[in-house]
Amino acid sequence: MDLNTPEWDLSSVYPSFDSEEYRRDCGLLKERIAGLESPLDGLSGAEAGGIKAETLLNLISAFDAANDYAGNLSAYAEAVYTADTRNERARAEICRLDALRLPLGKNRARFRNILAANKEQVMRLATGNSGLAPYAFFLSESITKAAFQMETALEDLANDLCRSGGDAWSRLHEALASTASAVWDAETGGRKTATELRALARNEDRETRRRAYAAEIEAWKTVEVPMAAALNGVKGHALTVDKRRGWKSPQQKSALQSRISEKTLSSLISAIESSLPLFRRYLKSKAKLLGVERCAFFDLFAPVNSAGGKVWTWNEACDFVTDCLGKFDPAMAEFARAAYAKGWADAGMRDGKIGGAYCTSFPLAKESRILCNFDGTFDAALTLAHETGHAWHHEVIKDLPSALSAYPMTLAETASLFAETLVFEEAVKTSAPSEKLNLIEGSVRDSCQTLVDILSRYRFEAELLSRRENAELSAAELCAIMLDAQKKTYGDALDPENLHPYMWAAKIHYYSPALQFYNYPYAFGHLFALSLYARGREDKSFAGTYRGLLEETGRCTAEDLASKAGFDVSSADFWRQGIDIIKERILFIERSAA
Repeated sequence: MDLNTPEWDLSSVYPSFDSEEYRRDCGLLKERIAGLESPLDGLSGAEAGGIKAETLLNLISAFDAANDYAGNLSAYAEAVYTADTRNERARAEICRLDALRLPLGKNRARFRNILAANKEQVMRLATGNSGLAPYAFFLSESITKAAFQMETALEDLANDLCRSGGDAWSRLHEALASTASAVWDAETGGRKTATELRALARNEDRETRRRAYAAEIEAWKTVEVPMAAALNGVKGHALTVDKRRGWKSPQQKSALQSRISEKTLSSLISAIESSLPLFRRYLKSKAKLLGVERCAFFDLFAPVNSAGGKVWTWNEACDFVTDCLGKFDPAMAEFARAAYAKGWADAGMRDGKIGGAYCTSFPLAKESRILCNFDGTFDAALTLAHETGHAWHHEVIKDLPSALSAYPMTLAETASLFAETLVFEEAVKTSAPSEKLNLIEGSVRDSCQTLVDILSRYRFEAELLSRRENAELSAAELCAIMLDAQKKTYGDALDPENLHPYMWAAKIHYYSPALQFYNYPYAFGHLFALSLYARGREDKSFAGTYRGLLEETGRCTAEDLASKAGFDVSSADFWRQGIDIIKERILFIERSAA
């Protein structure tokens, strides 16, 4: 069946790398960065008590402009590259832009040091000047981050070396992951990419799922040596630099980046750990529904009955997502409809395109783009809703300066998973009785991924980082750590002979030198989104409240934003309330399996 999947249109951002618009903005980026030097020199030379609010505002505005040009150009180059990792021009432009914006990192480090050296006066100005008041959180966070910087010259060197270090290893992973493949048809020699093989995990036929799983493992094994080198390179680079910057642990850095306290992170992980027996019960019920003794890893995404197995075309999925979002907020639906019509999505699976899905924004164009690998399943429609949630977030804050709109991953994933929740809940309301089990089981399956599987990935990364401090790890060692994490998390609910040892290769989130533990933000977002949805059911005017919360995501911690919605995310009890919502769905599945 032709799913009618589109490729995105980037022409409204830049017509091409050779276009006048692209070359102009590269020149303007260089000018904006160079223009920061003189104001920073003046601020550095200011006498005690001589810093003025107007000076700070002008400098923040200058950084905003530079960030917008850097963000627009880099997002464009990355979009071209991730849609086709064989595009050598895109790869070259990414490297060129990294070099072009390198002085921006040095200037940012200088600015933070200046703010930290004058923190009492800066914060007095931020609370006493109406123009500077909106930037109080930005200034406070910048002062905090200054404590985790090396001297400016070393920061400049570290950023420069990252281009041929951590970032280069990350791009190697993208190239390998997007082209890794295995033979699927022995007679013709036809091959499928790892992305295509993972999509077959949702197939109704267990033998097809098993074959796809075996072929996927084979595909990863063919690239395990360079993949292991890439992961060792990324993590080794990050650990070395972060230690020099004064971070006591990767968790400390991750929590600050996520704008949560380590207490909140601990409470979240504790609540997930306490939920493991519940999810193991669910997986045992799923095994009964599938007619197997115990689920294998390749059964995790399997539909539990043949009903509800509709194959969606791209246009049908777009219409359905739009309609569901419109029930909550007509403005959200109007935005989604326009975005799909304008060609803001690249949805098909093909060799050379990265797996998974993401949403990127272009601050100068004030537009977003969605990349996904649409396979016609309801899960793929939910992925579209997820990424549309990100795009809506960008739309709500697109006119805010970058200093007031840079949000953490925890709140990014809240926005996306809230949209996903809206679509799922509406689907359940309108589904036929024969479809209800598949929908509810699909929801619990996704919860199992964002909590249980996320916990296994969190444990894997903690062990990886601990060992990487002392030595590089072989592919065999990485597989062993991943299997151990999966066994300890899934317990006896999964067949220990059919786990996924190469999940460390399949997940792109491990390969960012700037981010550690990009896994638990999904659990945070999932449970927070469930609480927001529950609040929205009681408050018919919540759509406006929700837009207001999105507008605030760049101006406060995730904990403060949750507090504005009436939640205390530092308490494990809050997270357990979200898990209780999932528990009701698991009870439905258990009754169905009895």
